[in-house]
Order: sequence, then structure tokens, then C-alpha cells
Amino acid sequence: MPAARSAVLGDGVAIGLSGLCLAHCLALPLAASLLPIAGAWAEAEWVHGLFVAVAAPVSLWTLGRSRSRNLAVVALAVGGLALMVAGAAGFPSHEAETPLTVAGGLLLALAHGLNWRRRQVACRHDRA
Repeated sequence: MPAARSAVLGDGVAIGLSGLCLAHCLALPLAASLLPIAGAWAEAEWVHGLFVAVAAPVSLWTLGRSRSRNLAVVALAVGGLALMVAGAAGFPSHEAETPLTVAGGLLLALAHGLNWRRRQVACRHDRA
């Protein structure tokens, strides 16, 4: 697979992972009220660590492969990852976990969306 296609795929995977994280943070608590087993999974600390452990390398790999690094995109991604790590670690409090993780996931998805768009524009210019 050419490098440009694998990087675009990486952005897509990263956006999908951010979506899963958001679904976990926002939809799973509702499901937890309906199904007790979902409640146990929603509160499991290892799930939050797993999301961060998967999101960070995918994001860093994908954004690192970008030919045209944009400081704003990198700043959004780093900020999003930092918020996700803080949420997963329960910093500053357990009550802040969901808002921090949701904000981090949204920032990370936005960074990858912008990166994806920049790649598409760059590919069009390369073909012209």
C-alpha cells in the first residue's frame, strides 16, 4: 500500500477510534442503566487505558507520516491526547473523567479530520 494511502487509512482508523471512545463515554452510561453488565464495562478502568493505549500510537504514527505538518493539527492532537490521558487517569477527579475524555476524543477526531482533508487537497494538487 502506498504511503499516502496508508496515512489516509490511519486518519480514518483514528477517527473511528475517537468515535468508539465517544460512544463509550456517552452511550454506554445510558446502556448501563438498562443492562447491568454494560455498567460494569463502562466503569472498568482498563477500558479507558486501552482506548488511550490504542489511540496514542495510531494518532502519532498517522500524524507523523503527514508530508505537510500543520502546527494547529499537531496541537489539536496533542491536546486531545493529553485530555484523554487525564480523563483515563482520573485527573483531577473521577467526576471530570467523562468531560475530559469526550473533549479529548473530539479534539483528536477534529485533528485527524483536518489532517485527512489536507491530504486530500494535497493529492489533488499532486495530480494536477
